Amino acid sequence: MTMIRFLRVTLSLLFVVIAPVMASPEIANPLVKQRADPRVTLAADGYYYFTATVPEYDRIELRRAHELNELGAAPAKVVWRRHVSGPMSANIWAPELHRIDGKWFLYFTAGRADAPFDVRLYVLENAAANPLDGEWIERGQLKTGWESFALDATSFALKGQRYLAWAQRPPSAGKHMTAIYIARMDTPVSISGPAVLLTTPEYAWEKVKFDVNEAPAVLMKNGRVFMTYSASATDANYALGMLTAQAGANLLDAASWTKSAVPVFASSAANGQYGPGHNSFTTSADGKTDILVYHARNYRDIVGDPLFDPNRHTRAQAISWRQDGSPDFGVPVSDTMR
Repeated sequence: MTMIRFLRVTLSLLFVVIAPVMASPEIANPLVKQRADPRVTLAADGYYYFTATVPEYDRIELRRAHELNELGAAPAKVVWRRHVSGPMSANIWAPELHRIDGKWFLYFTAGRADAPFDVRLYVLENAAANPLDGEWIERGQLKTGWESFALDATSFALKGQRYLAWAQRPPSAGKHMTAIYIARMDTPVSISGPAVLLTTPEYAWEKVKFDVNEAPAVLMKNGRVFMTYSASATDANYALGMLTAQAGANLLDAASWTKSAVPVFASSAANGQYGPGHNSFTTSADGKTDILVYHARNYRDIVGDPLFDPNRHTRAQAISWRQDGSPDFGVPVSDTMR
């Protein structure tokens, strides 16, 4: 073997050994402190765009950075504030930023000052290339077909069709119950056809203190659609469940989806992480590593109502993939930053 060929073979072997390590980014957690319900979008311009629920529940912020680890230090721009009264005047929760048909859309949840928990889905639109610029226009309520407690809208497209997934109280349900629905979208601000019920809380781990299925998030890979959702109260019992459908199936048929009987991501006392949930998905900058973005606290015991505890911090970690093509989220990793 010539020296040149030897070097080529050696370098090739070295690349094979180190490539998987290089593909998994080192993430410094928490990414962003006191930001719950995080949504991270890696856009075509190379920026990670970030939005989340702020502890005051009064506004929507956006920030962007070229690296995930830079999001915490990136300046946050307030792009919209709650109204003084009427619709969209209280409990501004779970904003999600989406790029659809050349425009930016923010889906979010809001109540009224006179009825803070009578929440519904709303949409903002911005035609600027950079969502931190331009004007955000209120497009009003995103109607789901009936009026009840509704929150946590997300949108995704598959094979040319766009869908909306969200959480809502079914028409005949009790006061503290939410379920996950899906519907076809005809525009970025409206659905067409009836909403389809995908999952209601049925297992014990979904019904701790409250019967909750909420905050759907969609990951598509290996010929399947994986929809995670959050369950139970927003304290240490909060956990992720998952629905799975074949990418070629009718996603508007509830029978196309299978549900995990156990949580796919839950608190880890060993790692000091409690109540992980309300996640989104992104990738490393090179697109090779899928990343789970979520919020969690680094303590179990909460004084008062957990909904008003501000320390749900945004965190992220790489996703592993099993041989059968399904995601393995593992357990919430320990904080690297204190």
